[in-house]
Amino acid sequence: MEDELLDHARRLARSLAPGDLDETLSRITAAAVEVLPDVTMASMTIRHSDNRLETVAPTDDVLCELDAKQYKLQQGPCYDAATDEAYAVSSHLATDTRWPDYSKVALEAGIRAQAGIALFASPRSRGALNLYSHHIRAFEDLGPLAALFSHQAAVAIGYAQEISDLRQAVATRQQIGSAMGVVMERYQLSEDRAFAFLARLSQDRNVKLREIAREFTTLANASHTAG
Repeated sequence: MEDELLDHARRLARSLAPGDLDETLSRITAAAVEVLPDVTMASMTIRHSDNRLETVAPTDDVLCELDAKQYKLQQGPCYDAATDEAYAVSSHLATDTRWPDYSKVALEAGIRAQAGIALFASPRSRGALNLYSHHIRAFEDLGPLAALFSHQAAVAIGYAQEISDLRQAVATRQQIGSAMGVVMERYQLSEDRAFAFLARLSQDRNVKLREIAREFTTLANASHTAG
């Protein structure tokens, strides 16, 4: 058992090397199918700050429909793990009474067992891994392997989010700089006054500064194209 766990750990380390966010999420679901026992398909559910639920990185297109059904019914391991449970599992959906409406849908699609595992939570979003199996009694004892997978997946996601945030910050800074250049040229303002002008517009219109900057650079590009 220990040798098997070590082998899984090595395979996880290779599969879940951090990349950009979209790539990392796809690697996680693919690795779940490859590494975790009895997993037929996998997806991720992201709950956004407005409570909207979104399916990402499904290993099979049918999961978009199954996940969406859980969101609509507010039933199922996928929904529970994405909203308030750390772990939701059913090894035999046909005899599980917790999600009666959803279980019928899953069984019709050939799903016999299912699990949802919360992977991360932040002020902006919460993410859960959804595992689907065609086999009864799957996920009865994921044990330390599930804990190991969840930990490595959360680390990879955290790293990818940091990279994504950094790239967004750099892009925003560049866009604001471009907008300041437009304002300085158009209104003959100094750099400080150009920034103050954009900041005042942002405050008066209650719109983020990066959106104001994007509007100015878009208008400037349109003017150059027209000219």
